[in-house]
Amino acid sequence: MAEALSRPEPSHDVGDQYANAPLPQSLTVGGWRVVLIIASFSISLPTFLNGAQTSLALGFWPAVLAAFLAGLCLCLGGCLTSLVAVRSRLNTYLLIRRSFGLGGAGLVNVIIAVVHFCWFGVNVSFLGDAVAAAAEGFGFRPDFTAVVIGGAALMALTTLVGFRALDRLAMIGVPLLAAMIVAVCVAAARRHGIVLDAPAISPYHMTFGIAVSAIIGGDMLTITTLPDLSRYTRTGKGAVLSMALSYPFTAPLLMAGAALAALATGQTDIMRMITGFGFGAWALLLLVMPTWTLNSLNLYSASLSLTATFPQVPRWAFVLFGTVVGTGLALMGIIEGFIPFLVLLGVTIPPFAAIYVIDGWTKFRSVDAAASIENLDAVHWPAVTAWAATSSLAAIALHYDFTISTVPALDATVFASLLYIALLHLAGQRPFTAASRRAGQSASGQPVDMAAQA
Repeated sequence: MAEALSRPEPSHDVGDQYANAPLPQSLTVGGWRVVLIIASFSISLPTFLNGAQTSLALGFWPAVLAAFLAGLCLCLGGCLTSLVAVRSRLNTYLLIRRSFGLGGAGLVNVIIAVVHFCWFGVNVSFLGDAVAAAAEGFGFRPDFTAVVIGGAALMALTTLVGFRALDRLAMIGVPLLAAMIVAVCVAAARRHGIVLDAPAISPYHMTFGIAVSAIIGGDMLTITTLPDLSRYTRTGKGAVLSMALSYPFTAPLLMAGAALAALATGQTDIMRMITGFGFGAWALLLLVMPTWTLNSLNLYSASLSLTATFPQVPRWAFVLFGTVVGTGLALMGIIEGFIPFLVLLGVTIPPFAAIYVIDGWTKFRSVDAAASIENLDAVHWPAVTAWAATSSLAAIALHYDFTISTVPALDATVFASLLYIALLHLAGQRPFTAASRRAGQSASGQPVDMAAQA
């Protein structure tokens, strides 16, 4: 093991949202509030595109079943990560830092930032398509590249100076987008009838397992970083209830909506559907608001992750860097590889969560949360090795279309968990024994049962 490093005294300043310390119990809220927030995360243009492509490949009922199974997997993952957060009151960064070490957490932060940059590219592509389609409705045809570059620049500016105001607009934009999706589905059913079968010749080809993995991959970053939100949930029961009332219901409902529209029209582009059904160019502009907000959030989250890793670099520099990278990905056509991108996320992101969940339920289960984030190793090699090996093998398996359970995301999660536990034993860190838990006892030498406190 690397030489242990001492970290600064954790901050308990309310203004920093307890970024470096456990959240006090007095600031917690009921789990039902988390349900509403998670449901709003699921209503987006990428979710619609994923559902439309999946339904054109599988048909209505297989696509809805894939979404339901993915929702159950996301629910289970969300319950585990949320319960770890409720027990410890730690945010995602602190959970990852105590599992991967100070330097290892830096590696995770860089990877998560890159994922946010990729999502930025996906969303700015949607923004470019929406603005271009709306402009055509008003009688002129703008250049897609110019729209993407201009939109990305405005998103970066918003992130730097006006993100809070735009975040409040999301409370309006998300319901509007949901209403627009419902309107598109109703119009498609009225004009073309209800179509349940996939077309005989479909441009999209995927197995049922790949479809489940793609849906999981689309929300896996949210599940991994859910402790940032779930640590505010008052009780463990509330955390489980919030998960049970979200993904198992929202995932199949959104899939059903996208499938009805896509199978009836044969299209996956909601912009073309809106114009084709005569909703008008103004309706397209409604799509800009939630997309703009979501991308500002991507830049904001990525810049925070990188600033925590490289504190000597100002946050605005990472915002600009992410804007350039994401815009470049959009112009290179990242949207064309959307499903493979989601499947790749489904096998690279879950191991992060699996590792800190195992630690949270074993060696840190009865340990004082504040003490558990002190005197951390530079790199916790079992965690880093487990993630690197799992991601590499999963990527190779994807290339050769090899799966064990037919769901690559599930394979990666199970393998990462087993490998991490095995590596802990080889390193002499037995996670399921009382001896390993004593390594993180509080300064008084007595373990504190955080589960009882939660």
